[in-house]
Amino acid sequence: MNHSDADYRQTLDYLFSCLPMFSRMGAAAIKKDLGNIRALCEVLNQPQSKLKCIHIAGSNGKGSTSHMLAAIFQQAGYKTGLYTSPHLADFRERIRINGRMIPKSFVTDFVALHRLDIERIEPSFFEITVGMAFAAFADAEVDIAIIETGLGGRLDSTNVILPELSIITNISLEHTDILGKTLAAIAGEKAGIIKAHTPVLIGEDDPETMPVFLAKAKTEHAPLYRAAEHWHLKEDGNYYRAQHSGQGTVFQISCPLKGSYQLANIRTVLAATELMRGLGWTLTDTALLQGLASVSSLTGLRGRWDCWQEQPLILADVAHNPAGLNIVFRDWEKIRAKNKHILLGFVRDKDVRGALALFPKDENVHFCAAQVPRALPASELAQIASEQGLNGNVFSSVADALSELRNSLQPEDALLITGSFFIVGEAMVAFGLTEE
Repeated sequence: MNHSDADYRQTLDYLFSCLPMFSRMGAAAIKKDLGNIRALCEVLNQPQSKLKCIHIAGSNGKGSTSHMLAAIFQQAGYKTGLYTSPHLADFRERIRINGRMIPKSFVTDFVALHRLDIERIEPSFFEITVGMAFAAFADAEVDIAIIETGLGGRLDSTNVILPELSIITNISLEHTDILGKTLAAIAGEKAGIIKAHTPVLIGEDDPETMPVFLAKAKTEHAPLYRAAEHWHLKEDGNYYRAQHSGQGTVFQISCPLKGSYQLANIRTVLAATELMRGLGWTLTDTALLQGLASVSSLTGLRGRWDCWQEQPLILADVAHNPAGLNIVFRDWEKIRAKNKHILLGFVRDKDVRGALALFPKDENVHFCAAQVPRALPASELAQIASEQGLNGNVFSSVADALSELRNSLQPEDALLITGSFFIVGEAMVAFGLTEE
């Protein structure tokens, strides 16, 4: 490890240990207002005010949607910032410019320069990361920044930007201890990103949530658009076939992001591209199609129906709530294999019982836990699963599980790794799939 790597590791240890971190602590790490991020932005000379942005919230799909939009803007020649969370293997995955993670030196220098301010303001881990992203994008003078919310919207630390376009992908029951117990309540939190006179795009219609979005948009005099009114998509072999409902335009879209849930995400991206063109951005059909075709290589997106190996087949997907897993298992059902295995783990604050109810009962299930305090212990997960008729092996770590499974899988077998960003992230490291 060279000097810069050691400094980087030391800086991350400081951030992870000193700052409240949702991925480790859960709801206790959430700050209930925007005071800290506003104070941090003041120290940083208001970098967010120097950015043109697209702001994306939603229960599922916001990561894929963010990466696809970033790829299209990159392909169109715009210098593009991309902020997403959480990361899988390296903290810097959260902050990218033209698809490249920010340098380790930026992270260490940022923390060293602002350490006294950090200790005075006492921001959460997420708040410091958001401030770092804004500063990185402002310093690089990006043309556009694609900003994904962390959790919710109204009180999310990213919600200090004034975007060109707001996008809400969809709503499902998630983080009910923080966001509310009903779809309408959760939609109310996500609707907090809708800004005055700023267009908002709704990715998926729902009779319970749409009235919430319409009411908020009306209050803010924000033009509201529905992706489903503009584009119709269906899978067509290895392609997606997209047809514009008004203009009749038809696209045959190639995209490495597989999984039927990408239909709604791609439809949202097509509608967002159309709206951004209307705001003066030059996004040609060629840039659109080439960006979608190259999204993984352009932006580094991993973990979405991600094929790591063909024989035996190894797939990974970060789905972690019943709505996401329901779609993943629909696709998994179509996979033909001699023996099918699932490696899973969850964090404590998810609807674990609701998720486990979706798992196939006749497959080989393997339980593990990620190395974060929020992780549900594998033995506890196995106990809950056995109540639902799911029985399998318990492993002490993700790495141990993956090592043993890879040794035992036959060429005609298939393995799905799922349940949590942290499970997929640790499996990626064990598999040797980290970026430089």
